[in-house]
Amino acid sequence: MRSALSVVCHALDMSVVKDARARARAEVVVAIKATAAQHLAQTGAAGLSLRAVARDLGLVSSALYRYFPSRDALLTALIVDAYDAVGEVAERADAAALAAGADPGARWLEVCRAVRGWARASPHEYALVYGTPVPGYSAPHDTVEAAVRLSRVMAAVVTAAAADGSLRPPQRPLPGPTLVTDAVAAVAGGAPPPPYEDLLERSLVLLTALIGTTSYLQFGHLHLALVDDDAWFDRAMAVAAEGVGLVLPLD
Repeated sequence: MRSALSVVCHALDMSVVKDARARARAEVVVAIKATAAQHLAQTGAAGLSLRAVARDLGLVSSALYRYFPSRDALLTALIVDAYDAVGEVAERADAAALAAGADPGARWLEVCRAVRGWARASPHEYALVYGTPVPGYSAPHDTVEAAVRLSRVMAAVVTAAAADGSLRPPQRPLPGPTLVTDAVAAVAGGAPPPPYEDLLERSLVLLTALIGTTSYLQFGHLHLALVDDDAWFDRAMAVAAEGVGLVLPLD
């Protein structure tokens, strides 16, 4: 009969082995995603290949399938990482602005600047989530939680503006019933009360303006059209915010 001490030691040994295996697996996953990110920069998302990633890592392709069963699974992991990265950047920018005593308009401007800064520092990750859709790829539900992190920051800023009275009510409310889904309302924490019944629709303009303007600048669509990209970006964000009733401070 095994002693109680031997049983405990055996359990500890097994726990150590499991932890070591988990760490080793995590390290391999990190290496796979890092190599895949390099391939994104070289060939784009449409050209991502598990076989090519495995070759660069010195692995047989069958070994890679133990970690990612398909190209789409690897692509999904990269997309989640990118959404989490921009979401974290937005959250940190908003938290820093809030800690500094900024009002909601100033908070949103700092978030916009931070998101654009991330786009410039991580152009391939930005293109992966906000650029041209990958042919044949359909993002699974796994990407949603990471994707809405930026939206939640936006909702928190707008909600704060409505709560402190700095959000201007619309002069011309949008007609008819809302066109946004219940999922949007859930991200925002519910539909706002009067006089902000159309705030969810208006707030989506903030998000689309941020991503659309960033993309136009990021992909060179306004080349030779502006004398100061950064200053115009701030003005564009202020113009979009006016439609929501949010006032952004411009230097």
